[in-house]
Amino acid sequence: MPLYVIERRFAEQLELPEDVVRRIDDVNSDEGVSWLFSFISADRLRTYCLYEAPSPDAILEAARRANVPADEITEVSKFVPAEVLQG
Repeated sequence: MPLYVIERRFAEQLELPEDVVRRIDDVNSDEGVSWLFSFISADRLRTYCLYEAPSPDAILEAARRANVPADEITEVSKFVPAEVLQG
């Protein structure tokens, strides 16, 4: 499955209530989109998230349905965790 990094710009507070997070998970599942992990910018206004998804369109549709931003979507070819590089 292709990997994508998604930049999300948040206008206000980044933390989401638990019910909203569950809704996002449900929508992602419906669209075949799987969140792997996220980084939060130092100013807490952006996240950079790694997802598995069938296409950028699936990510955009999941974001639209969940009412969350997906400002930039970049396909990446490989993910190598630091612990793999170390040994």
